[in-house]
Amino acid sequence: MCGIAGAFWIDPQHEVSEQVLRRMTDSLAHRGPDDSGIYHRLPHEHGPYGTVPGVGLGHRRLSIIDLSGGHQPLANEDETVWTAFNGEIFNFHSLRARLEGAGHTFRTHCDTEVIVHLFEDEGIDAFSHFNGMFAIAVWDQRHRRIVLGRDRLGQKPLYYCVHGDQLLFGSELKAILQVPGISREIDPGAIDAYLTYQYVPHPRTIFQGIRKLPPGCYLTFDGKNLEVASYWNPDFSREISISLDDAKAELIRLFTDSVKLRLQADVPLGAFLSGGVDSSLVVATMKQLTDQPVKTFSIGFPQKEYDETSYARQVAEHLGTEHHEFQVTPDAIEMLPKLIHHYDEPFADSSAIPTWYVSQMTREHVTVALSGDGGDELFAGYDRYRAVRLAAAVDMFGPIGRFGSRLGMKFLPAGGPQKSKLRRARRFAEAIAMSPGRRYLDWISIFNETRRGELYDDGFVEQLPDTDPYAFLYSAWQRSGKRDALTAASLADLTTYLPCDLNTKVDIASMAHALECRQPFLDYRLAEFAIQLPSKWKWRLGRGKFLLKHAFGGKLPDVIWKRRKMGFGVPLNAWFRGPLKELLHDTLTSEKAISRGYFRQDAVETLLREHDENQFDHSARLWALLVLELWHREWVDS
Repeated sequence: MCGIAGAFWIDPQHEVSEQVLRRMTDSLAHRGPDDSGIYHRLPHEHGPYGTVPGVGLGHRRLSIIDLSGGHQPLANEDETVWTAFNGEIFNFHSLRARLEGAGHTFRTHCDTEVIVHLFEDEGIDAFSHFNGMFAIAVWDQRHRRIVLGRDRLGQKPLYYCVHGDQLLFGSELKAILQVPGISREIDPGAIDAYLTYQYVPHPRTIFQGIRKLPPGCYLTFDGKNLEVASYWNPDFSREISISLDDAKAELIRLFTDSVKLRLQADVPLGAFLSGGVDSSLVVATMKQLTDQPVKTFSIGFPQKEYDETSYARQVAEHLGTEHHEFQVTPDAIEMLPKLIHHYDEPFADSSAIPTWYVSQMTREHVTVALSGDGGDELFAGYDRYRAVRLAAAVDMFGPIGRFGSRLGMKFLPAGGPQKSKLRRARRFAEAIAMSPGRRYLDWISIFNETRRGELYDDGFVEQLPDTDPYAFLYSAWQRSGKRDALTAASLADLTTYLPCDLNTKVDIASMAHALECRQPFLDYRLAEFAIQLPSKWKWRLGRGKFLLKHAFGGKLPDVIWKRRKMGFGVPLNAWFRGPLKELLHDTLTSEKAISRGYFRQDAVETLLREHDENQFDHSARLWALLVLELWHREWVDS
C-alpha cells in the first residue's frame, strides 16, 4: 500500500517543480514509510512522439510484495509508459504469465510492473483486467497524456484538480494542497451533501476546484481534453435465476478464491476480528487456506453496548487463532486533532475512532490485515433493511397503508433516545408517504431535508446550487430498475455508502499507521455474483445474510449467526454531556463558527439545549457540526 501524487502540464509557466512534487509526495509519508521515489520531466519539443508535456510522478511505498524490487515510479523497457500506483493487483501472477508469453520482459517480482506492460498492450482497457484495490497514475508518452484509474468499489482514494492545461492528483487532498495557488474555496453544495450523508459524495470534494475520481472509472487528460468514463458497469437491473445449492457452491468458490488471493504478502499478515459474521468468515477461510496460526485483532471499550470482544473471543477460540485483544478507553479530546488532520475533508462517521485504534494496535504486530467490509451491502446485513421490507409491504396497500402509518405516528413520542424502538417507529411513519428512495435517504441522513432547512442561515441557502443531495442516492437506487426495494437499497449502499464512508474510513485510519487493509468481500467477481442474486437468497425470516449462513454455517459458533448486529461506535451521547460538553459548546457557539454564515445561531443552540436536557439524542448531528468547524480551523483558517 502506498501514496501517490503527481502533475501534468504543457505551458512551462505552469510547471510543478521537483521541489513542489517532493512536498506533495512527502505529505503522504504516513502511507508509505519504507521508500519514496520521484519522476520529473520538463516539457520538450523534440521528443520521439512530438512535443512532450511536462510530467511529475511521486510515490511513497509501504513494502508488501518484492520488498527490494518494487521501487516506484516504474517504467516499461523503453520508458514510454511510467506508473505510480497505490494498492494491490491480486491477480498479477496470472497477468504476468500472459504478458511474458506475449514477449514482455520483467525486471522485478512486484505487481506494479504488470501495469506498465499491460498498458502497453491494452491501453485504457488494462483497468478492466485488474483484480485488486488500486489508484493508478500512468504517464503515456506515446499519446502525450496522463491517465488515472480507480478500483471498481472505491477501496483506494484518488483526488484530482484541473487548471487549464495543468492536472494535479494525489491519494489524499493534502497532497494537492501542497501546490502554491490552489484555491481552498468551499463548495456550499458539498456542505449540504456532507450534512445529509456524513461524508462528501464523489465526484465532489469540500473544495470547489478539486474532485474525486469515482470508483470504477478512469480519467484521461492531454492538456486540452479531459475525459472521465466508467470501465465497470455491471447490470444491477438483471436478476439471475439460480437454485440455492448452486448459489451456495458458487459463493464458496468465489469467496475462498478471493481470500486466497489476498493472502499474498512478503510481510506479516493477520485479520481484524469483530465477532460479527463477515470478519469471522474471513478468518475462518484464512484458517482453511494456511497451515500457520492466523493472527486476529479485536478492540474493546469499557461501555458494554460498544464492546464486541466477547464474541470475537468465542470465534478466536473456536478457530484456534493467535488472538490479540486490546481494551481502550477512547480519549476524544486527544483523538480529534489527529482525525481532523488525516481525514482532510469533513468526515462525520464517529466509528473512525475505533477504526483508528484497532489499526494502530494491529500495526504493532502485522503489516497487512484482512477485514469483512462489504458483506452487509452484498448480502443485505444491515438492520435498516427491515424497515425497507416493511415499507415495501405498506406500499402494497397503497394510500390506505400509508394513511394508517401516518395516523399511528400521532401516538408516538417525538423525543427520546435516537435508537429507541419508539423513535425508530416514528421516523418510519414520518417518511412512509415518500417514494422508496427518498424515504430511505430520510432514514439514513444525519440531517434530513427538514432539519437542514431549519439549520441553514438564509444567506447560505442562497449560495446552494440547484442540485438536490438526494440525486446521489437516487441515481444509485435507479440502477436496480424494477427489482425489489431491498435489492435497490442494498445495492445503492454498495455504490454510495460503502466507497464514500466505509472504505474512506478504513483507508485513512489504516494508512495513517502504514497498515494495509484488504477486503475479500470486495473482489469484483464476488460482487458481480452477489449483485445479481435474488433477494430471497439474502433475506429470510426478518434477517439478512441467509446465503452466507447456508454456505458457511458450520464454520462459526451458532451464537455468531444469532447475535444482534452491533455498530462499531463510540458513546457520543455520553461524551457530549460529559468530557466533550465544554469543547462542543465553545466551538459551535464561538464567533468564528457563527461568522462563517452557514447556520442559524438559534438553531445550533436549540440542538445543544435539547441534547443537554436529554430531550433528543442529537449526538450524530452535533458530531457532524463539531467536525466541520474543527476541519475549517485546520484546513481553511490556518
